[in-house]
Amino acid sequence: MLKINKQDALDYHSRTPAGKIEVVPTKPVSTQLDLALAYSPGVAEPCKEIAADKDAVYKYTAKGNLVGVISNGTAVLGLGNIGPDASKPVMEGKGVLFKKFAGIDCFDIEIDATDPDEFIRIVKSLEPTFGGINLEDIKAPECFRIETALREQMNIPLMHDDQHGTAIITSAALLNALEVVGKQIEQIQLVVSGAGAAAISCLRLYLALGVRRENIVVFDKDGLITPARTDLADMQLFFATERPISTMAEALEGADMFLGLSAGNVLAPELLLKMAADPIVFALANPDPEIGYEIAMATRPDLIMATGRTDHPNQVNNVLGFPYIFRGALDVRATEINEEMKLAAVRALSELAKEAVPEMVNRAYGDNTLSFGRTYLIPKPLDPRLITTVSPAVAKAAMDSGVARVHITDWAGYEDDIRARLGVNQKLMNRITSAARSNPKRVVFAEGDTYKTLKAAQILREEGIAFPILLGNRNKIERIAAETSLDLEGCEIIDIIREEAKREEYAELFYQKRQRRGITLYEGRRLLRERNYFGAMMLEAGHADAFITGLSKDYGKSIVPALQVIGVAEGAKRVASMYIIQHRKGPFFFADTTVNIDPSAEEMVDIIGLTARAVKFFDAEPRVAVISYSNFGSNPGELPDKARRATELAKARYPELLLDGEMQANTALNPELLQEQYPFSPLAAKGGANTLIFPNVISGNIAYKVLQEIGGAEVIGPVLMGMRKPVHILQLGASVREIVNMTAIAVVDAQQPGNKGL
Repeated sequence: MLKINKQDALDYHSRTPAGKIEVVPTKPVSTQLDLALAYSPGVAEPCKEIAADKDAVYKYTAKGNLVGVISNGTAVLGLGNIGPDASKPVMEGKGVLFKKFAGIDCFDIEIDATDPDEFIRIVKSLEPTFGGINLEDIKAPECFRIETALREQMNIPLMHDDQHGTAIITSAALLNALEVVGKQIEQIQLVVSGAGAAAISCLRLYLALGVRRENIVVFDKDGLITPARTDLADMQLFFATERPISTMAEALEGADMFLGLSAGNVLAPELLLKMAADPIVFALANPDPEIGYEIAMATRPDLIMATGRTDHPNQVNNVLGFPYIFRGALDVRATEINEEMKLAAVRALSELAKEAVPEMVNRAYGDNTLSFGRTYLIPKPLDPRLITTVSPAVAKAAMDSGVARVHITDWAGYEDDIRARLGVNQKLMNRITSAARSNPKRVVFAEGDTYKTLKAAQILREEGIAFPILLGNRNKIERIAAETSLDLEGCEIIDIIREEAKREEYAELFYQKRQRRGITLYEGRRLLRERNYFGAMMLEAGHADAFITGLSKDYGKSIVPALQVIGVAEGAKRVASMYIIQHRKGPFFFADTTVNIDPSAEEMVDIIGLTARAVKFFDAEPRVAVISYSNFGSNPGELPDKARRATELAKARYPELLLDGEMQANTALNPELLQEQYPFSPLAAKGGANTLIFPNVISGNIAYKVLQEIGGAEVIGPVLMGMRKPVHILQLGASVREIVNMTAIAVVDAQQPGNKGL
């Protein structure tokens, strides 16, 4: 009989400690021992631990990351009371969004119960299973009673998203709309069409933000809500008005805002004309809003409008809220989702909309003009910053309001963890970016008149990473900025054609450097009309701290001016390039990938030294493997021989370096294989390699590009190593994100003593 060790069984079932997010929750089930640990008899050990301490369920099970999406199908989307069976596709879809946007596991439950008491009893009985409950598509007024009762009776975060999700998103949009038009929330007059769950929750949250109750007028399908109505719930009657009005037309006279959560086409265009200047209209009925977008904008050009549709600006989409609210609530094991947490989400969304929009969002929506204003009040659903903006804000609010059972102290680490849960490992770049912000430097960009560079420059200035210097035609730069709503405040623009005195100064310096290398003063003047030479000379003369180029020219043409003007670092025999591979398993470093086409064994030793130094620059301990198609002499050939020779020479030159080779890539990256087959390798006991040295550019280039395209990795680089001063050359056609990342690296590079390059 297989004997099970108690601690082995507990370790097998253990999740990540409280306050940390488990990135890879899967466990091996490939041997008899694995099966015994996963189920009987090993599973008895965590069962006993939980029986002794109920909170241990979070330690030994997936409860802490499991949300129940629960409905009775009485108010599904725009379909109404279609029943629990027909609601299941919606609940399954909701689960997909939880997983996609926040890494939360979901189980949908459709309950055949319309009686509120029965529904409450069933959901309450599920508390041992779930870490949180998302109620969905339950009709009003029963939903108010159900949610209130369950919040009182249950000790896990619970939210009826139809109510509070819409309220949170529209609240953020309202705050920003008021900022755009310069109105005070305490003074606005508000007219509402609809008195269902979403409308009432919106109004309750608006009150918390400062809207005055006496300034609100609400209509439902039966007309104006007044104290005389006897067909309404208390939550609806709370917003009854005693104004001497009876029609929507009377209510809209001078109103600042219309909120529609009712039915399509109930707001006539002529009624818009009655509203105050710069009216705000949130027409959220789906699929047809209370008034069509085109009609509304044609009627009132000064209108600010939001709808629930994807084909119009300012889409109010609950996916901006619920995944991230539950993420933050689960991660501190909140006992509820309270008003403070909802308001924290509102303010986080509001502030995020004012930041520069990432280029990947622009690409996703095919719009380079997205910026805070009338047509961009709230972030887009595909904005990757939502999880690191909303979730931490919600978690902090839970802690501050006393409903958190776990407290987060390392917020930077927490953001890394939640990114990693989504398969994005950004710890390395987060450290680099933080270091860059601590002491930003002047960075000159050769391609300063391209949209990507200008977008990156805006981000770099707004985030305090660098002081961009843009080389290019000023009129062209200003035109691109105006067309794409870019703010270049704080960015220096240099039109080198107009800088005759500066060109002459640089030409003379360049001539002095290269007069014995075939460069005449005339040739120097000619070359200084090219931005790559001008930018490199700015760096050489101390008028900039780093230089970025390569966006629109191939690597070879971009590197030559830098080599001629800046040259290699003291003691370096050559330059080389390295790519950083960001993967959920951690950062990896590949070299050489762009510069040395087919280096000799002796040249590979230089590359190994440069790469080891660069890896240390990124706060990682280099564990170097020299790569070939052979494992320690298993295959003969020119490449394995060269790799083997390079390894021998490198070990002699760098005896302190953890290094081995030649070996195949999978061997280098698989510590279990190393330990099993090659235990003599020093890498076997150190978790395998994190730094791969390739025998030629062909293999290195292919490897990083395959990982980039189909390996699920983010690639940063190429990082140019061995230059005397910080020069970095982008991939041809690099993305805005890649430009920002490389600039952050260049800034930290420039911060090093003596301003010496990597």
